[in-house]
Amino acid sequence: MSKNPELFPEYWNKQFELPKQSWNLGYASPPLVEYFNQISSKEMKILVPGAGHGWEAEYLYKQGFRNTFVLDFSEKAIAFFHSRFPDFPDNQILNENFFEHQGVYDLIVEHTFFTSFPYNFRSNYVKKMHELLREAGKLVGLWFAHRFQFEYPPYGGTKEEYTELFFPFFDFINFEIAYNSIKPRKNREYFLLMQRK
Repeated sequence: MSKNPELFPEYWNKQFELPKQSWNLGYASPPLVEYFNQISSKEMKILVPGAGHGWEAEYLYKQGFRNTFVLDFSEKAIAFFHSRFPDFPDNQILNENFFEHQGVYDLIVEHTFFTSFPYNFRSNYVKKMHELLREAGKLVGLWFAHRFQFEYPPYGGTKEEYTELFFPFFDFINFEIAYNSIKPRKNREYFLLMQRK
């Protein structure tokens, strides 16, 4: 058994079988929805990696962002998304490992994906995000504003850690505590908008 089972799809398949999943809001996160509503170009190519139930991807698609792609390496996650939203194009639902995915995107949407990686694996995440974005492409998402004490996902983080990891590859456009988080996460998560260097 790996020291970090969360790096393998089998772990997440089991999580999706649980009756309650703490990361599943049941709808798109309000801070991300507000950002999406400000985007004028509906033609941009968007990736939602580690999409899980895919609420953000569903919201984007229904708002006219028809070039949105869902990616998750958990077969259960993909099956749940497909069964809940059968109108989403099959060729835009990707059952792949994020680190093996090839593509170029205008925008990548992050929600609870980063927090699934152990601290010593996060530099790989940052480099892959940089690789998948076109020049001046953007990464947007929510990151916890504190560390958790347990040794399983979600892992938190600090502003200092995020700055050290992302600054060599991205320019920060917005890096603030989200003012419109859901109540259980109020004052506990950063809204980050970054542009690829």
